[in-house]
This record gives sequence, C-alpha cells and structure tokens, in this order.
Amino acid sequence: MASPAASKLRELLADESKIVACPGVYDGLSARVALQAGFDALYMTGAGTTASRLGQADLGVITLNEMCETAGMIANLDRCTPVIADADTGFGGSLMVHRTVLQYIRAGVAALHLEDQVLAKRCGHLRNKQLVPEPEFLSRIKAASIKRLKSAVELGADVAFLEGVRSKEEARRVCQDLHPVPVLFNAVAGGLSPDLSIEEAQKLGFRLIIFPGFALGPTIAALTTAAKHLKETGSLEVTGELSPQALFTVVGLHEALAIDAASGAGLFQDGV
Repeated sequence: MASPAASKLRELLADESKIVACPGVYDGLSARVALQAGFDALYMTGAGTTASRLGQADLGVITLNEMCETAGMIANLDRCTPVIADADTGFGGSLMVHRTVLQYIRAGVAALHLEDQVLAKRCGHLRNKQLVPEPEFLSRIKAASIKRLKSAVELGADVAFLEGVRSKEEARRVCQDLHPVPVLFNAVAGGLSPDLSIEEAQKLGFRLIIFPGFALGPTIAALTTAAKHLKETGSLEVTGELSPQALFTVVGLHEALAIDAASGAGLFQDGV
C-alpha cells in the first residue's frame, strides 16, 4: 500500500494543468521552514545533505545510511507532505539499488531519483561526467522500479529527469517528446541549465521543478556574513536575530507543548 505522501504526489502529478514545486532541503530546520511556507512537496538535495552532514562537496562521498537517515527525518516531520529524495546512483549495482529503494520507502520517502553516472559520480551540473553503459543504467531503473511497477505491462520510471538541459528550446522538446510522462526540471542557479521560474518551467511543459539551492545558498551567505561580523566586531549582529522562543516555534515548539498537554504530563504547563 502506498504511503499517504506517495499517494498525494501521484495525485499532484495526475493534474497536467499544474506543476509541483519543491524547495531543496537537507536538515530539519530547512525542512520546517519550507513546510511552514506551504509548499506541496519537498526535495531532499544530495548536495545539501553532503555539505551539511559531511562538510564536503557533492562528489559521491556520502553513504546510503547517511542519506536515508536524513530523508527519513525530513519525511516524518509531516507525513502527508511528499518528500522527493536524491538517491545518487543507487549506491551500487542492481542489488544495492534494490536495497536503496526499500530503505527509502521504509523511511517514508514518496519518490526518489537515480542517476546514470558511474559510481564515482559528481554533481550533475559539473562537467566531465562519465555515464554508465545503457544496459547497466536500464538495469538500475528496473531494479529501482520493480517494487512499484511489477504489475505494470511496461516497465518504466514514473518521472523523467534529464539533467543539465542547455536551453529552453531543448527543454520544451524533451517535455514534448516524453509527454504524457511527467518531466522534472532541476533549477540550479549558475548551473548548466537556463534559469527558470516555476511559471516558466510549467509553460515549457515541466510537471516537477526542484530547487536544490533553496536553503543551502542563502544559508552559506548568511553564515558567512555573520561569521565575518563576529570576527571583526566581537559581537553578534542583532538584525533579524530570533529569540529562543521564536526559533523553537519554527521547529515545532507548539506541537510539542500540545503533545505534552494531551498526555497529561504537564511538564510545560507553566510555559517555556
């Protein structure tokens, strides 16, 4: 039986008049902010997760367990909001791809994407990528799809994701050629693809758009500015500073207090 989040994502994709926009998140805080903004779905970015958890570049260094743990935490913040998760190359051959899909499903992920790079993969918007032979990639898709598509007459993925589209015309042609299969656009600022707004992507025919840098870019910029200010002045810049209560409200304070009150424990009945 499909999870509520997976069922909701299928319903969203079934409406060809709409596009599903997914901000890229990589931890609990970025996910909470995106959820409170009211997005219909979230995207767990592998680049952001690698940078956040490991402090390293998106060069295939993160493991299945690290990615799956993060994906599960994000997916369970709101089990009715679909999370689309980066699964890199599936972390190995066909058996490992099968295990990856099972682990992601158990974690509560609504959808995932697999790449056709060799195992020493890199960010899709970097150059000089090496692709695996077609038979190997097709075996990956088969291994990843068998759980949800075993009853289908024709084996295939649910969504097409062509990385690094170079022009709007190429993007339009891809969407037309693959219709009615939903096509995903990866909106990477400064990447190989043209910069598209949600509306522009929809007009070209895309049904899904992900923004991997939604949280990562602004976070790095803000932290860099704050670190420079603290180093140079010896004090924090108070502009925009959240109080502890305001910060905790972003990450579920009221939900936690409601659970405590409903349980009768009364640990926080006098407030926090």
